[in-house]
Amino acid sequence: MSDRFESRCGLYCSKCDYKEKVNCPGCIKAEGKMFWGDCPLAKCCMEKELQHCGQCQSFPCDTLQKFAYDKEQGDDGQRIRNLEQWNKE
Repeated sequence: MSDRFESRCGLYCSKCDYKEKVNCPGCIKAEGKMFWGDCPLAKCCMEKELQHCGQCQSFPCDTLQKFAYDKEQGDDGQRIRNLEQWNKE
């Protein structure tokens, strides 16, 4: 896994409040086993041997859309835009 990417879903872990609050290592280091449970996005990427969701043929899938636009924890699609940018790098 490249160190260029901070997460599988496009989230910038370094900017996430949970990184320090709960000592979250991020989905890559935690292998999808997050403090809140198993992450379906990370698990999917690992099964498909992808570095991140942006490399998937189904990008952006319904699951990613739900995470990105979740009313409580979403980022109004910023992670999808991040993944699009990561694909250009």
